[in-house]
Amino acid sequence: MSDSVLRNQLVQLLVGGQAHVTAEKALSGTQARLRNVRPHPNLHSVWEELVHMKIAQEDILRYTLDASWQSPEWPAGYWPEAGKDPTEAMWSQTVSAFHADLKEASALASDPTLDLTARIPHGEGRTYLRQVLLIADHNAYHLGQIVQVRKWLSDWPD
Repeated sequence: MSDSVLRNQLVQLLVGGQAHVTAEKALSGTQARLRNVRPHPNLHSVWEELVHMKIAQEDILRYTLDASWQSPEWPAGYWPEAGKDPTEAMWSQTVSAFHADLKEASALASDPTLDLTARIPHGEGRTYLRQVLLIADHNAYHLGQIVQVRKWLSDWPD
């Protein structure tokens, strides 16, 4: 397999639309009044899932690119404050930040000057490829969670 084919497939995995829903589709049309509703006490709301995805993606990306990056405290630093409903501005800013970091992760995967199999100098043995796959895997999982929550709330277009 050529390097460009691998990189293209990684980008397709990151942005979705093949084996899993895209972030755009998962989030599009989410009713504002339902964004922070938990369909069950043991489940997260769409808002909580989105914020978690944004924070985790940013953490993985910044850790990969910046040796001085400090990860949030686990688990509290990876989830929004409970019970605080997002304003429209908060929702829009979070969606935009998520997409900006996803675009940056895609650019990382596409960069022909970067050896994806190389170990990250400060990465405790991790490779760039591993980090790209981790972002894709984590996002796919939580996008599926968002779809399920929206279905339980009767907020998913069939």
